[in-house]
Amino acid sequence: MDIRYVQSFVAVVEGGSLAAAARKLDLTAAAVAARVRSLEEDLGAALIQRSGRSVRPTAQGIKVLESAHVLLRSARDMQALARDGQAEVGELRLGVFSSAMTNVLPSLLQGFYRSYPHASLYVEPGASVELCSQVAAGELDAAVVVEPQFAIPKTCEWIVLMEEPLVVIAPAGVTGRDAHALLRNEPFIRYNRHVLGGQLADRYLRDHDIVPHQRLEIDSLLAIAAMVGKGLGVSLLPDWSQLWEGGQSLVKIELPDRPPVRRVGLIVASQSPRVALARMFAEQALLAFGNNAGAATAVERAG
Repeated sequence: MDIRYVQSFVAVVEGGSLAAAARKLDLTAAAVAARVRSLEEDLGAALIQRSGRSVRPTAQGIKVLESAHVLLRSARDMQALARDGQAEVGELRLGVFSSAMTNVLPSLLQGFYRSYPHASLYVEPGASVELCSQVAAGELDAAVVVEPQFAIPKTCEWIVLMEEPLVVIAPAGVTGRDAHALLRNEPFIRYNRHVLGGQLADRYLRDHDIVPHQRLEIDSLLAIAAMVGKGLGVSLLPDWSQLWEGGQSLVKIELPDRPPVRRVGLIVASQSPRVALARMFAEQALLAFGNNAGAATAVERAG
């Protein structure tokens, strides 16, 4: 079985047409169609079917699609191992926790592609705990996550990118108020306690004997910011940069003592075939968030 035939089949399914696959692979549509026919003959099953100008996979095609992806990733891994030291070889499989998709990932990719314009990435969104497990299992090469509250596996490295202390957010008209007084007396919008930021906030309230008048509990920082901006209450959240970029009518009130901190960083699989590429990504991530010393360390590790 020719790996190019598999590549063409995947390109046709992802592009939705022979023409789109041909553009992606820099081939003619006829050549792509011939490759897919050859793969179908090798497997003894029809993999695609035409519907006008578009193409979609058959039931058999859907069944083999994931195996085709695995085969292509394995081929890239083999290439990366054979060309050890060439960091841009292979596709970096990167996990990103959901809220970081809009405020962290674009900044990371901007610097990374500026330095490595030909690098290829696959991005998997998800919850931080699940992404950490995927990195440890070798399913992902690295992940942007909230710092886990369990020991990092010995096969992984943890790199801090930013720290977000807890702050009280209140409607813009609220000024000159004590943070604890606001939490005790104003309607409270709670950050979901199933996620780390919500757990940190809950622990802070309990440690300071604060029992808020809770209105609702929700797992969305942007939704909480919008509600607070409409005067529906106050909240205790990580000082997430995007809270202040959405045009909401908010004011930030710092806690009176040293606040708990939510850390966001990278967990990197140190034994991945693409570990050099992952560490180059880590280097650019550290530079993007102003950690030049950490970036130098990442370079030393990559070497």
